[in-house]
Amino acid sequence: MTEQSVLLDIDQGIAKVTLNRPKSLNSFNVEMHEQMRAALKTIRNDHTVRVMLLTGNGRGFCAGQDLSDRNVKPGAEAPDLGFSIETYYNPMLQAIRDLPMPVICAVNGVAAGAGANIALACDITLAARSANFVQAFCKIGLIPDSGGTWTLPRAVGMARAKGLALLGDKLSAEKAEQWGMIWQCVEDDALQDEAMKLARHFATQPTKGLAMIKRALHASADNSFEEQVLVERDLQRLAGRTDDYREGVTAFMEKRAPEFKGK
Repeated sequence: MTEQSVLLDIDQGIAKVTLNRPKSLNSFNVEMHEQMRAALKTIRNDHTVRVMLLTGNGRGFCAGQDLSDRNVKPGAEAPDLGFSIETYYNPMLQAIRDLPMPVICAVNGVAAGAGANIALACDITLAARSANFVQAFCKIGLIPDSGGTWTLPRAVGMARAKGLALLGDKLSAEKAEQWGMIWQCVEDDALQDEAMKLARHFATQPTKGLAMIKRALHASADNSFEEQVLVERDLQRLAGRTDDYREGVTAFMEKRAPEFKGK
């Protein structure tokens, strides 16, 4: 019986997803993609889940694509990488981005290629001090995928994005924090505890409101100011009808801590 490539544990509103191919630095093959798709579907359909935490087993977070999963020997038919992106990577990144809850990423080691861009697709990314981010695509004649050409320049600016993508140099977790690419760089032995502490916090917060914050911020990337204030109007109308908004105001007026139910 083969070991699970993706581990899913749901407990007290927290869905922890662990990439589990440590011998290959958690690089993706078809089987791992299929298991990740199933995990994300389970999380989306489980209404008890209020936050997702993504991390990796072993010394790496994710090295991107498992190159041994493709045949590129001389004389072999060239692989259709567009098919791979359309079938596996794009749906995965879209599913992560669209989850109606905060998504935390705890980068425990190297995040290379698609692995780096999966981390960037999450809402709040923490990284161990020893971790690093590598846009390794240029080293094998490819372009950044998994949303990297969209997220990277928005995170660090075009000049730095071009440098990272064209040179493929390692970016330390500490510098990634300084550049605003990730939320926080933490000591290695504190990473999982800090990530879980954050997950427990989100599991007690107004989940629907947080989901609408994500929607509004995502929409702002392509909207004019005039368009964006209309998005704010519409989402605020929905947020004002939630039970959590009523509880938040009531708790404030009664000078007590709110007890949000995510509804």
